[in-house]
Amino acid sequence: MTDHRRAVHPEVPRPPVRVHLDPQRTRRYRLFSAAVLLAGLGVATAVLFGHADRIDPGQLLIAGPLLAVGFLLSEQMSIDFDVRQVSWTISFAEIPLVLGLVTVPFEVVLAAYLVAGLGVQIYRHKLRHLSYHVGIMCLEVAIPYSVFYVLRNDFPAVPVWTAAALGMLTSPLVSTALGLGAMNVLGGELRLPAAARLGLRSLVVCLLNVTVGLVAYVLVTTAPWGWLLAGLLAASMVALYRAYSGLLREQRDLETLSDVSLNVARSGQDVMNKASVLTNVLPPEDPADWQAIVERIRDQLNAKRVVLHLKMDTDDVRRLVAGVPLPDGDEADRDDPILQLAGNHVRYFKLSDAADDVQEALRRRGVYEVLVVPLRGASQPLGAMEVHDRLSRWRGFGSADVRLLRTLSSHLATAMDNRRLVGRLRHHAYHDPLTGLLNRTGFREVAGDPVRGEDTCVVMRIDLDVMSGVADALGYAWGDRMVLAASRRLRDALGNEVPLARLEGGSFAALLVDRTHEQAQEIGEKLKAGLSMPYPVDKLTVEASALIGYVSNTSEDSDDTIDVDTLLQRADVAVQAAHSGSDPVRGYAPSMGQIFLRRFQLVTQFRSALETGQVSVHYQPKIALPSRQVVGVEALVRWRHPEFGQLDPDEFVPAVEATGLVDALTSFVMEQGLQRVRSWLDRGLRMSTAVNLSVRNLADANFPDLVEEALRRYDVPPQLLTFELTESGVMSDPERALPVLRRLHAMGVTLAVDDFGTGYSSLAYLRQLPVDEVKIDKSFVLGMGTDLSDMAVVRAIVELGHSLGLTVVAEGVEEDSAREQLVSMGCDVAQGYLISRPLSEERFEAWLRARTIRARGLRDETVLTLVS
Repeated sequence: MTDHRRAVHPEVPRPPVRVHLDPQRTRRYRLFSAAVLLAGLGVATAVLFGHADRIDPGQLLIAGPLLAVGFLLSEQMSIDFDVRQVSWTISFAEIPLVLGLVTVPFEVVLAAYLVAGLGVQIYRHKLRHLSYHVGIMCLEVAIPYSVFYVLRNDFPAVPVWTAAALGMLTSPLVSTALGLGAMNVLGGELRLPAAARLGLRSLVVCLLNVTVGLVAYVLVTTAPWGWLLAGLLAASMVALYRAYSGLLREQRDLETLSDVSLNVARSGQDVMNKASVLTNVLPPEDPADWQAIVERIRDQLNAKRVVLHLKMDTDDVRRLVAGVPLPDGDEADRDDPILQLAGNHVRYFKLSDAADDVQEALRRRGVYEVLVVPLRGASQPLGAMEVHDRLSRWRGFGSADVRLLRTLSSHLATAMDNRRLVGRLRHHAYHDPLTGLLNRTGFREVAGDPVRGEDTCVVMRIDLDVMSGVADALGYAWGDRMVLAASRRLRDALGNEVPLARLEGGSFAALLVDRTHEQAQEIGEKLKAGLSMPYPVDKLTVEASALIGYVSNTSEDSDDTIDVDTLLQRADVAVQAAHSGSDPVRGYAPSMGQIFLRRFQLVTQFRSALETGQVSVHYQPKIALPSRQVVGVEALVRWRHPEFGQLDPDEFVPAVEATGLVDALTSFVMEQGLQRVRSWLDRGLRMSTAVNLSVRNLADANFPDLVEEALRRYDVPPQLLTFELTESGVMSDPERALPVLRRLHAMGVTLAVDDFGTGYSSLAYLRQLPVDEVKIDKSFVLGMGTDLSDMAVVRAIVELGHSLGLTVVAEGVEEDSAREQLVSMGCDVAQGYLISRPLSEERFEAWLRARTIRARGLRDETVLTLVS
């Protein structure tokens, strides 16, 4: 018997659906079917008249119906494999056919086979291809019988089972050849090696089925109860075939799932590779990528057509069709009843039993049945997928198809959702969420190739210097609005083609390609003018200013290893130079980098300098007026750097104060000063030491505890320790500074306001501070001799301090006339170069010995008086 394979036309819809076929292929297929029918009838007639056997009525009445039932059962248990537009059906018809071959005449077997086959065709409404199937069935019976008769008549020594087996092996070759012919007529393609493998497998399956049939024949005819063993053998074969077919389908389904997921991921990767970091949107997806995915799904489901409604990142819906094109006039409609989907499950609509509106939608599509499933992502619908008309299957779509489509849609939706998520993550990774501009990472990505290339590139940094004030006064929301407004002004001024980034806060960066130094300066001036225009903020008008620094990748100290980060750092150095200078737009110069590099080195080396003795304390004496008694010193830090030499405190102290090292600096100076006071007390001298405090010290709630512990350790009265603080340092955060000052004052430590007259200089503020001294800024004292206004300021401060019960100290005294004027005003203490410059510990002791005399004070203490 034969490995039963039928080639069925792909278009098998039922009326009243109108199907649009290729007329040429239709004619070719009809001619091919007629040729198969004529060949089958001719061969059957030849066998019938060439080998006329006597028909036993008992065989016709008993064997005929039994064989028909066997053929029907074999058809019911058949296993279908779809290859493109042809269904290859593994049938067990070889078993009843080989039994009939060795037991009953040709006419009985042919009649039973035709009755069973035509009955199935009529029951399943497959009459359109009846001629092709009748021809195939005639050939599948007639050819094995002709070979069997030839072997039995011409070679009598050949056993019956051998002749039957050889006759049956001819059937799969004929069936396979006709099936390949049908595929070729229908436009399918199958390479010669694949066709050869298919024919070989058909022979193997046929041989196995024939073997089972012959073994069953032998068991039934020779062994008692052999029919029972034959039945068990046949049942085992059916179970084995079905298990194998299930495994094959699962394998193909898994391969399809993997292919679809990989194709979507590959498509998303291609989109990511083509995406420009500079733009805020992804490029349009290539329809060819999705077309290949839809074609793969259609092949797996062996469907007439698959339609994918894909919702893109925008509101557009793209429709991709694989298979037979949609009829003209069938347009996507939001109100289409087939696409009115809720949930995630697969819907099955059939023309014969669907609602009226669904029937109309099916007629528009030109299909008999449809599977439709929505594609839903984690947070939004992604589209829908339709599968039209199962090809080459008599039963239409089954439960396995529904399960596969549901799994396919889930994988497809997940892959699409992941691709879009990756796209969003990529965008967020390279763009600022507030302004939509590039962030630092995105700017580095965009500017990397131009900077490393041969083009002249200018990296420009733009800083708004009012952002913190706006955020503190009105809240961060209004600060963000200012940043957004500034970004729009920059984008309008530079154009969309210029890479523009928001680095942080109110700092921006731009990349200018093929711009000279002069052009960059001109662009910077233009940007500054645009950013300096007033900003309307919460019914207010904020006057903003901008600082701009720029640097070129062809500057004189550039090298081959220069990168975007280096240029950004240099542009920031230029901004810092603009902040400290008078020009708000500055180009980078190598000298700027040296200055900031030196400042960085000083900060990083300061702690080591404290530990290695590079930092020391110098003392500048203070004398009482008019008695000229030495009442104390101001402890001033000095740093002799092994590379830079003696450093000016104005160079390194501000840098140290900007870091956490200022606490270590204050503690070091205080420890040195208290140690010196202790040594003076041991010698009977009562002199105080003054230490400058930083804003960070005043913000440290634990600082009074450190002071108390140091006073106790050195056994120094708190009155001999003075802390000098600036008005601006206190008033920058009075809520945190005032509690610290009150604790220090309660301990008995003397507090002095340094540089009085240059800060807030408000009586209200002065009354709030728990201070004991005010120090007149040296700029007023130095100008007393030539400027009457400075003398008036000094006099007012002296009178103000005395009225509040404060000691008044004048610093910057460098001339005798200034000292005499201070005496006449009633100033209490003087300090300056007239008395002494700041001296090291050894030189200060020498100064005391040379410039002062010892005497007994009113309280029987030793006092030092300055001599002329």
